[in-house]
Amino acid sequence: MSRYSLFGTSACHLCEQAQSLLESCQRAGLEFEFVCVDISESDLLFERYGLTIPVLRHPQGRELLWPFDLAQLQDFLDD
Repeated sequence: MSRYSLFGTSACHLCEQAQSLLESCQRAGLEFEFVCVDISESDLLFERYGLTIPVLRHPQGRELLWPFDLAQLQDFLDD
């Protein structure tokens, strides 16, 4: 099963929206796992993603930057 990383912070309402979209895809039957990564815990991650969160990273390294909708997310997860 593929495992994705959702980069964000705990105080980010956009990150909460992205997480909700991911959970919707799981409820719809798409099989994948994701882990939320708080970029505030790493200087390197904060420097890389601080202005672009939320960002979803594919296990192979591709990234989906916000804003994205459900259809774009499903396409990204299907690839």
